[in-house]
Amino acid sequence: MAAIIQTLILRPPHPKTLPHPTPITSNAIRFCISTHKCSLLLRKPRSVSKSFPITAAQHSAQGDDASQAASSGKALIWAKPLLSFVADNFLPLALVSGVALGLANPTLGCLADRYSLSKVSTFGIFIISGLMLRSGEIGAAAEAWPVGIFGLGSILLFTPLFSRLILQFQLQPREFITGLAIFSCMPTTLSSGVALTQLAGGNSALALAMTVISNLLGILIVPFSISKFIADGVGVSVPTKQLLRSLVVTLLIPLILGKVLRESFKGVADFVDKNRKLLSMISAIFLSLVPWIQVSRSRSLLLMVKPAVFLVAIGMGTVLHLVLLAFNALSIQSLSAVSGGSKSPFAKRQNTVAFLLVASQKTLPVMVAVVEQLHGTLGESGLLVLPCVAAHLNQIIMDSFLINIWLGKDRTSDNAKVA
Repeated sequence: MAAIIQTLILRPPHPKTLPHPTPITSNAIRFCISTHKCSLLLRKPRSVSKSFPITAAQHSAQGDDASQAASSGKALIWAKPLLSFVADNFLPLALVSGVALGLANPTLGCLADRYSLSKVSTFGIFIISGLMLRSGEIGAAAEAWPVGIFGLGSILLFTPLFSRLILQFQLQPREFITGLAIFSCMPTTLSSGVALTQLAGGNSALALAMTVISNLLGILIVPFSISKFIADGVGVSVPTKQLLRSLVVTLLIPLILGKVLRESFKGVADFVDKNRKLLSMISAIFLSLVPWIQVSRSRSLLLMVKPAVFLVAIGMGTVLHLVLLAFNALSIQSLSAVSGGSKSPFAKRQNTVAFLLVASQKTLPVMVAVVEQLHGTLGESGLLVLPCVAAHLNQIIMDSFLINIWLGKDRTSDNAKVA
């Protein structure tokens, strides 16, 4: 609805035209009120009026735009730190979300397991690893061969000794203790260590070399470790051919494929280098699919166990990973001190990050394959695997938070240098 406002300019009459001025009385003023306009009419004085429309809708629209802009500005202010937190902690959030989804509704996870989605995710992780693998990083891995050698010794020879300490604990069901002891004898994770090393800015080529070699050698060494430290002479059969085929298909082939694509097409290399953060997030999503599927598969067994007992087993798995981290950290510091100090390959940050992350983790898929071949010799297979699922998740989540601490320190030091 538009209103017409008429401006009245009152001019006093000239003395010559009105020799006898007449005062204005109340009868000289008339008010005319209508639906569309209001005007004030004066009977005697002359007036010049100007009219201009004022549209109420225009003011309303302007007010709405201003309120919308203010609300959107507040939303951006509120969402910016949240998005920054998600970006900085994307991997642990993805892993926790996968675990929560598996516990809340295992149907989708079991369906994904039926179609071997975990193998697809591992394939995707190593394609991304090959795409992001620069040729210079391969040379860096070759230069760090002493670190790699010691890493293999830690993974396959030193850390399995902790299984003897684990077996000293008393917990029912006994399979929880036995499963964690078997878990400590495993080689390193197939994908987590490499993915975390990439996120932390470590020597990913060194991490990849230790992952591949430790798992290949583990096929031969793991049966001996289990028989020596856990089974006390009980014969253990490990599916050597199946494990070797699985490693080649899910690890070596996608890694080589990704590297060939990077070297064959310059546009691919440029795209990967410009979007390394995005590809790291995609790799983290692939990685979160593994615990989601594992928790979905084990949910029914988890509900059968007393919560207090299972929490104790989770605590033991957490302590095991902390002990492995401490052991490897002290070892690499000692080797750095006796092999040249700051010039030693053990002292370089990239090598240290790769060594700590890869040598302190244990793989769950190989452990599951080994347990399936035991055919109940050391206890119920599901109960043997269940605490190791939690231990596997804990080590990845703990290391992802550790990486965030390292990255935070790096950003602080960079800001200090700029200032």
